[in-house]
Amino acid sequence: MMTDPIADMLTRIRNAVRVERAFVDIPASRVKRGIADVLKREGFIWDWQEVEESPVNTLRLELKYGSNGERVIQTIRRMSKPGRRLYAHCKDLKPVLGGMGITIISTSKGVISDREARREKVGGEVLCEVA
Repeated sequence: MMTDPIADMLTRIRNAVRVERAFVDIPASRVKRGIADVLKREGFIWDWQEVEESPVNTLRLELKYGSNGERVIQTIRRMSKPGRRLYAHCKDLKPVLGGMGITIISTSKGVISDREARREKVGGEVLCEVA
């Protein structure tokens, strides 16, 4: 049994980027789909798709690299953890690396980036930071 599936997802992405894999497979869930969608909207991955498998569907994320092979995802860090949940109001969300990175937040309107949360004036649980 896995204690923190979101941390597992972030670790799989971090490891795949480190060895420059073209894609990474992750067990699917609704929150993970939301995180993958935010990463795609914000330009950190090319695309994602859900692959039908038994017993659990799999998310396949196509990782993005620069023209010279440089990593688009430099760091990806879990903020809220099962033992210590971290919540933030939209006014408390500051830009990551001067706007070069994002914070992914789980809100009542779904999983969104910090930019979208400030625009829509909603807060929620701070899942992770990506830069």
